[in-house]
Formats: sequence, C-alpha cells, structure tokens
Amino acid sequence: MPRATRGLLVVLAFAVLVALGHGASLAHDASAWGGLFRTRDAGATWLALNPASFVSGALAVAVSPIDPHHLLLATDTGLSRSRNGGRDWILEARDVLVGPAFAVAFDLDGERALAAGTTGLFRGEGDRWRPVRAPAGTAPAWALASSATRGRVYLGGPASLYRSDDWGESWLAIGDGLPGGRASAIAVDRNRSEHVVVVSGGRVWTSSDAGGRWQLRDRELPEREIDVVAFDSSDPDRLWCIAAGYLFRTDDRGQRWRALGAPLPDQPIVTHGVAAADRVILVATDRGLYRSADDGAQWSLLGDNLPAHLDAGMLAREPQSPTTIYAGFALTSRRELLRRAAGGGSPLARLDLVNVAGGLAFLALLLLGAGALIKRLARTHYRVSRFIPR
Repeated sequence: MPRATRGLLVVLAFAVLVALGHGASLAHDASAWGGLFRTRDAGATWLALNPASFVSGALAVAVSPIDPHHLLLATDTGLSRSRNGGRDWILEARDVLVGPAFAVAFDLDGERALAAGTTGLFRGEGDRWRPVRAPAGTAPAWALASSATRGRVYLGGPASLYRSDDWGESWLAIGDGLPGGRASAIAVDRNRSEHVVVVSGGRVWTSSDAGGRWQLRDRELPEREIDVVAFDSSDPDRLWCIAAGYLFRTDDRGQRWRALGAPLPDQPIVTHGVAAADRVILVATDRGLYRSADDGAQWSLLGDNLPAHLDAGMLAREPQSPTTIYAGFALTSRRELLRRAAGGGSPLARLDLVNVAGGLAFLALLLLGAGALIKRLARTHYRVSRFIPR
C-alpha cells in the first residue's frame, strides 16, 4: 500500500477513535440509555419495558383506566402502544404525528386518547388518529391530564391552561387568576374531576370547580420555589409537593403544609414528579430517581437496572394499583426537547460537530478499506491468471 494511503488511513482511524471516545460512556454503559421502567412494589424493584427496542427518551406514559395492560408511551421519536403490559410495542399515529410526543392521556373509556406532539394535538379512537385544533399558546403542549369525568381533560402549554369537556374537540381557557395564565404542573383528583391543583409562578393553586376559580394554597411553603405537586393515592385530601429541595405534605387540601424529613441529596436539583404509596416516596429529578421508605427521613438514588444519573422526566401511577408506578428516563431531557420544539429545532440539532466528523470519517474509512480490498483482489487475480493455461 502506498505511504500516502497508509497515512490517510491512520488519520481517519484516529478520527473514528475520537468520535467513539466522545460517546464511550453511552456506548458501553447500558444504564446510560433512557427508556420506560415499571415497579409493582413502590420502587423496591424495577423492570425495563422496552428491551426489544431502543428508546433514548421516554417522555410520558398513559395507562388505560379500564385495562392496566394497555399503555401509550410518548417518546422523543414518536408514540407507541402496548396491549400486553409493555412486552410488545407498536408504533402509533405515524401518518400524522412526526417527531417527539410530549404528553399522552386516556379518556375514561380507556380507548379514546389524546397525544401532544411538536406541531399540535392528535386524537386517537382505537388505532386511528387524527389532528384536532390546539388552542392558542399550547404548542408544543407539555401536559395532558385526564379526569374522572368522561371527555374531560386539562391541557398545559407554554403560555396557557385549558380544559376540554368533549375530549379535545373544543377548549375553554381556565388560566384567569393564575400568574401569566399558565401552569407548570397539573394534578387532578381521580375521584372528583372538578378538583384540580396546579403549580403556577412557583406557588400552589387549587380549584374546586374545574378551573373556574383559583385559590392560593401555599402557607408554610417556600415562596415561589415549588416544583411539582401530586395527589396521594389513598387520601383525596392529602397532597405532596417538592419545594426548595424538601418534601412537603398537606392533609387538608393545602390549608396547612409541613416539611418532612431531610432535603433531597445533591442540591441544587430539579424535580419533575413525585409519587407516594404508604410511607414510600418517589421523586423524579434531573439527576435520576430518588426513593425514601420513611417519609423522606432518608433518600437513596436508585440504580441497579435503572439509569442512575439520567434525567428522570416523569412518574405515572397505574390507576388500579397504588404501588405500580412508571418512570421515564431520557438522554436529552424532556424540558430541553420542549425548548427545541418551541424554537423550531429539528432532531438534527442533536448532532454535534464531533459526531458528524466521526460519522463521515468512519464512512470514508470503510470506502478506503473497500477500495484497498478490491485492488488487492484484482492484483491477486492477475497474478494467478498469468499461470493458468488458456
């Protein structure tokens, strides 16, 4: 092989090694990939639900209220459905939903569904999906919260909060009275659908008439530092929230709050979700999933078969079982994907120069190697053919 060719091959090989080294921690650490996981014992053990497919970001999940094995999963690449508890998945809405799906919800009948994508909202009935008109200020929508009333769903967007009573066909703005008219978190009482709790402006607000009027409910809470809020699985008057890195609880629907236990480790930390079952508390954060089995007195960062240091962007409870909880992890956080979608970013924006250079170098190396092999085979054929009698 000529010296110049050998030198070029060495340079290209070095470029490939640099590119691979840039993502070595992801390529060789199975826990570094995102995906959907489920626990049936309040977080003591977890099962990966996407072993047969690569999912780098599980952004939201909905469980059918009539069939716990029927799941809809919103990911950074689209929407998937499982009818056997996550053992098998099929892609959904491929003809209408392009790019990430950020939120998903089932109606009370367990068949009608709504999904929020980059470009708008989509309504599913069975396996058929169609676009529905999204209200102003909700694209890309980040939250869909269904309720105990058939057809009722709450929608949160970048600049607004809405409610629909006909499963997405029409919408009513319910953000009046909230800071900026929007909410950063929504929790709906599964037993009383007119009872809604939101986080807006870093404070807790409640409504007992499905968003018609809002009341501030954050006494004893750090002002303007509330991240998430959730209803308790067993007591409809009990709420949980994370504020300034601490766990808080109220037993009277926000009249009085009290701090519990120790602060979450590794401050500062961004929390995305909280779920409680008995005395066990799970908190999804930008550093992973934390668990406490003693009302927050001690916290542990969950590992084993969970991604220990990836963004845990969501928690979702199975309606029929308080201790069955889903957690989603993402290589690129849900918040960042929403920011890109709002700014018109495309999936190509995820590629940096090192990845592009490494990919091109690898392709060039393959082409050069194929060319060198063809030349060697041609020379060998020529030498052999000279000694074969004609």
